[in-house]
Amino acid sequence: MSIHYLESAKRQFHKYKDAGEKAMAQVEDKELSWQANEESNSINTLVKHLWGNMLSRWTDFLTTDGEKPGRERDSEFDNEPMTREEMLKKWEEGWACLFHALNSITDFDLDKIVFIRGEGHTVLEAINRQIAHYSYHVGQIVYISKIRANKEWISMSIPRNKSADFNSKLFGAAKNLL
Repeated sequence: MSIHYLESAKRQFHKYKDAGEKAMAQVEDKELSWQANEESNSINTLVKHLWGNMLSRWTDFLTTDGEKPGRERDSEFDNEPMTREEMLKKWEEGWACLFHALNSITDFDLDKIVFIRGEGHTVLEAINRQIAHYSYHVGQIVYISKIRANKEWISMSIPRNKSADFNSKLFGAAKNLL
């Protein structure tokens, strides 16, 4: 069962990575630094925060605390402009670190204790914590992208007012397989 959990976790992380990329691709470069107000985050800021968190949590995942001493978390929330290329470089670097660490974990590791800010978690709990954290921020990226793309937004799931069409195609295709 443990191997299935790890594969499921990897699939979830890949789904969130893909969702973030599809959303960010729908906004113009100038929109990447847009903030609704001074207390909200831009897409650039969210990517920078995810990058910082991923490098901190997943570097030496099994052997060091997930909050690395050199991390400057507060600066991750400074809304400094980045080019799309700079932002995507951080995005890819963070995800690569995560997947490298996940690919090194075996089912025997899931019950091991790792620490995040001195708090012990099983490896399984730590993975779940990060799935929840990253889905939260990717959801923010999707929401900002949808706001900024406005009428140009292309749905990444079932488009508004198209559930019946989707279900008809889905269930119609399933009936044809029987």
